[in-house]
Amino acid sequence: MTQDLDTLLTALYVKIDDELKGPRWTGRPPVLTDSELVCVAVAQSLLGFTSEAHWLRYARKHLTGLFPYLPQQSGYNKRLRAALGLIKRVIRL
Repeated sequence: MTQDLDTLLTALYVKIDDELKGPRWTGRPPVLTDSELVCVAVAQSLLGFTSEAHWLRYARKHLTGLFPYLPQQSGYNKRLRAALGLIKRVIRL
C-alpha cells in the first residue's frame, strides 16, 4: 500500500504543481511550498483523517520521504486557511 500511496501522491503533486504555477509568497520562500501544502491537505482528505493532529503524526511517520518538512499543527492550520483559494482552485480541477 505504501508504494501505491507514494505513486498517487507523487502524481497528485505533479498535477497540482503544474496547475499552481508561479510563487504566491513574497519574501523568503516557505519550506513547504503551496503545491506541497495542497497535496498534503488532499491526501489527508483522501485517507479519511478528520483530526489534523492524527494526520500530522501519520504523515511524519509514513510520508517523510515525500514531504521532508511538515509544520506543527498551528502552522499547518494557518497555512491551510491562507491557501483556501488555492485549494478551491484544485478542487475545481
